[in-house]
Amino acid sequence: MNEVLARMRLRVQQDIFAVRHLGREVAREVGLVGQDQTRLATALSEAARVMVAGGQVTTVAFLLRRDPAPTLLVEMTGPGDAVSLAEQLRAVNRLVDTMEVGDGETGTVVRMARRLPAGAHRLSLDSMDEIRSRLDAHRPGSPLDELAVQNQQLIAALDEVRAQRDDLARLNAELEETNQGVMALYHQLSEELEETNRGVVALYAELDEKSVQLRAASEAKTRFLANVSHELRAPVTAIIGLGRLLTDDGSDQLTSDQGRQVDLIRTSASDLLSLVNDLLDLAKAEAGRIEPARTDVDLRAVFGQLRGTLRPLATRPEVTFVVDEPGLASIRTDEVLLVQVLRNLLTNAIKFTAAGSVRLSVTQVDQDAVFEVADTGTGIPPELHERVFEEFYQVPGSRALSGKGTGLGLPYARRLVTILGGGLRVTSEPGKGSTFTVALPVGAP
Repeated sequence: MNEVLARMRLRVQQDIFAVRHLGREVAREVGLVGQDQTRLATALSEAARVMVAGGQVTTVAFLLRRDPAPTLLVEMTGPGDAVSLAEQLRAVNRLVDTMEVGDGETGTVVRMARRLPAGAHRLSLDSMDEIRSRLDAHRPGSPLDELAVQNQQLIAALDEVRAQRDDLARLNAELEETNQGVMALYHQLSEELEETNRGVVALYAELDEKSVQLRAASEAKTRFLANVSHELRAPVTAIIGLGRLLTDDGSDQLTSDQGRQVDLIRTSASDLLSLVNDLLDLAKAEAGRIEPARTDVDLRAVFGQLRGTLRPLATRPEVTFVVDEPGLASIRTDEVLLVQVLRNLLTNAIKFTAAGSVRLSVTQVDQDAVFEVADTGTGIPPELHERVFEEFYQVPGSRALSGKGTGLGLPYARRLVTILGGGLRVTSEPGKGSTFTVALPVGAP
């Protein structure tokens, strides 16, 4: 709601001085400072000059608007064409915050607004009544008086401009002196930068050489892992087979000690074969020999397969193994690699969960399929969340409840997810379990 401060009518040219004087008084009463008072008064006199030129009556209303910010409004209503007035008053825009020219019910309306300083919001109803009383009692001076005030304001403005000019000259002198120092510093820094650049170029050359050596070492390590893993699989598989033959019902009966020793040999050989297979898979992934074969994968079938193959591993009655129904029907990806990743994460969760639950779920978030493997195991400290994806790293103090961990499963899983165009991360706290999240694009990348 706008509160009326004062009104007046403009009939003749002399009223231009009166409205200028009244506008300055209103601006002073509501808290505008000297320059802002002058700007508003000048805008009013210019608008009044244009609107009174037609010889018809123009009404002027001074209003106070409190919301959203305290603002002084001036509405001038009179004859004239809105488009023509807007063109003639274009320069007035620079003197106020906003100015609008439009058609009203009784003529063309010019609306000007000027925001008030911060203290203006303290204007109470009582103070508003006092302001209205003072404005009602106001009697404008003669045109000569108003001209004298305008001359004083002009002199003050010229003095201020002169002071600003002197300050500008001083600042220019300081700037010139500063520029000389900056140029000297620039030349010094240029020489130092040139010398540094020569060192950087030499360092980059050395880094390139080291990168070539590192790449060669990485390739040699990958070849070594692949060759050793491939050569070890045959004898380890033979050991497992021989152990099975020794304990077969058709073989000669072994003593109890011999049976335990053969079982130990078979168990150790199985663990070794698992490690060899993990090394071989990791070597293939590092060598870039895994090319995904993308097809439309039915997630219901994949989840059903994982539910059936991994349920026998969750033999502890304290652990509930849950595979939720998929939140989306299918995605386009490599089914074999996806199953490997999820089986790896679920197997890890079952190994390290003593009680509670292991759960697999999937939902669609934007354009990604988000798989989550959540468990209630021992959890992982925040500072080790990235280290668990390093080769052969195992969380200190963690112990698999079934089987043995090699520290290769999670690095391999992350490499496969990267090959599929997604990401793998973990959120976990000690004592609260872990959640491994796999995000894959729903469609082909």
